[in-house]
Amino acid sequence: MGRTAFVFPGQGSQRVGMGLDLAKQWPRLVDEYYGPADEILGFRLSTLCWEGPAEQLRDMRVTQPAVVLTSVVTLDVLRAHGAVPDAVAGHSLGEFSALVCAGVLDWRDALRVVRVRGELMNSVTEQVAGKMAAVVGLTLDQVEGLCARAGAETGEVVEVANHNDVTQVVISGRVGAVDRLVELVREAGADRVVVLEIGGPAHCSLMSGIEADFSAALDSVEFRDPLVPVYSGSGGAVVTEAGQAKEFLLRQLTGRVLWTDAVRAMSADGIDRFVEVGPGKVLSGLCGRLAPGARTLRTNDAPHIEQTLAAAGRLEGAA
Repeated sequence: MGRTAFVFPGQGSQRVGMGLDLAKQWPRLVDEYYGPADEILGFRLSTLCWEGPAEQLRDMRVTQPAVVLTSVVTLDVLRAHGAVPDAVAGHSLGEFSALVCAGVLDWRDALRVVRVRGELMNSVTEQVAGKMAAVVGLTLDQVEGLCARAGAETGEVVEVANHNDVTQVVISGRVGAVDRLVELVREAGADRVVVLEIGGPAHCSLMSGIEADFSAALDSVEFRDPLVPVYSGSGGAVVTEAGQAKEFLLRQLTGRVLWTDAVRAMSADGIDRFVEVGPGKVLSGLCGRLAPGARTLRTNDAPHIEQTLAAAGRLEGAA
């Protein structure tokens, strides 16, 4: 029998209207999640998720709790139908949702911490002119070499932020260095370069000034040992205890996301079905390419949830 992993998307997967069809189809979600989330955060996150505006939803102080809340709500729907994973993983911000699924964090605590995370990261972007870009068609080694060259030529920081696929690498840094890196990767024959609407230089050393405050936020909530294996996209290892989970969350603030390593490790351990849980659809595509024999499913709206449950025989033990 195959084994299933739930994978959780991060920042960039947000969209206006996310979760609205779930709330309409399962009204209890409003009282159980959206209402409490609005109270915890002190603003109408539910309205921003469902109605926007898109510009405000892109503000990482809103984006981060919005994506986590939508993933947690989607997870609840899957669980209500008897769907349970054999393992979990999350991409960047999505690691918080994965830890909620694994029983490491209470969803309310995760929401509080990612709100602080978004505020801290936003404070960096207000002081540092930075951005991120995805490079498609070059290897990790090629991009690392070009980052070193761009950094040397501009005197500014530009680093690998995410290794998402064999030939999909995301870079992060100051605007001048990223712009030079974009020129260099195009000259090197990259298939495509996309500047990301993230709002700042995530997963690089420019975030080092907020590590202490973020660590304090992590210390303010309870971490428990995971109930199912958590394949860390930041630590590149399986989380086995509470302290390790906290360490990896702190590490990812300034370190790269090792998504390629996480998916390959899951595949090597017998995972042959990946369900993307939340508003995104990018991870299911990445998992399909990194584990070609695996089945990939997504849950970014109510119809896809129904298709996922049906295609997976309602996964395991569903009514």
